[in-house]
Amino acid sequence: MAYKSLLTVATSAYGLPPAVSAAAQIAIRSDAHLDALALGVDRTQIGYSYVGSGAVMIAAAMERAEEEARASEKALNAAIAAQPPGLRVAVESAVTQLGALTDVVAARARYADLVVLPLPYGQNRGVEDEAVIEAALFEGMAPVLVVPDKGMASADPRRVVVAWNQTRESLVAARRAMPFLRRAENVTILVIDPPTHGPERSDPGGLLCQLLVRHGVRAEVTVLARTLPRVSDVMVRHLRESNADLLVMGAYGHSRFREAILGGATRDMLERAEIPVFLAH
Repeated sequence: MAYKSLLTVATSAYGLPPAVSAAAQIAIRSDAHLDALALGVDRTQIGYSYVGSGAVMIAAAMERAEEEARASEKALNAAIAAQPPGLRVAVESAVTQLGALTDVVAARARYADLVVLPLPYGQNRGVEDEAVIEAALFEGMAPVLVVPDKGMASADPRRVVVAWNQTRESLVAARRAMPFLRRAENVTILVIDPPTHGPERSDPGGLLCQLLVRHGVRAEVTVLARTLPRVSDVMVRHLRESNADLLVMGAYGHSRFREAILGGATRDMLERAEIPVFLAH
């Protein structure tokens, strides 16, 4: 399988050029089509407004959202214009309320092989940016490539790390990332603090490695102890030491509520991402 239909979504101009550049590289490399959606988001909570002010607030909020959509579309077109010739791309804009954002994004993500987005956390990022990623992953059922401000060095990452913890999410991520894995020079299946009980206790990551090798992937397994407070700490250190170009991991192994309140590997890695992160659920 190759990525033939890509999607990127812009809620603002922040972090957009690296994401568009990565999407364009992948699209050109795979002879794919890129759809780009510029969103204006109405974030008002009408239920908490004063009596009689609802209509005024709605009108003002929608006008502001329309302005945001136009600004995002302008930024998208500027970023696309900077890409190499030959890119097949279509740009559209839409305005939505925050509560309906999931439906708008999911309706497009369902028909994309890969969704490419900027980091959802950091300066000038809002709650709608996290909502876009979750909409694509959960309701859109699409894999998501999250691109940091540093961008993506190549459409063919040479050194890829697959985070493996024997969960459904991590297996889905490995399968969805197969186009990247098959072209990589080296793929490391990273197992951190493997369980002492279970089907993989004697050979952590072995079955996944066998599956990938049969698909022509140059894969190997690395097992590390949890020597730092969080799994994400160990993962970040390994990514730096191995000079990795891409991290593949399952998204939200716990409930999204628990991830948001208590934190989790998904949120930690997105907050600290220095390289592109490929997510699937």
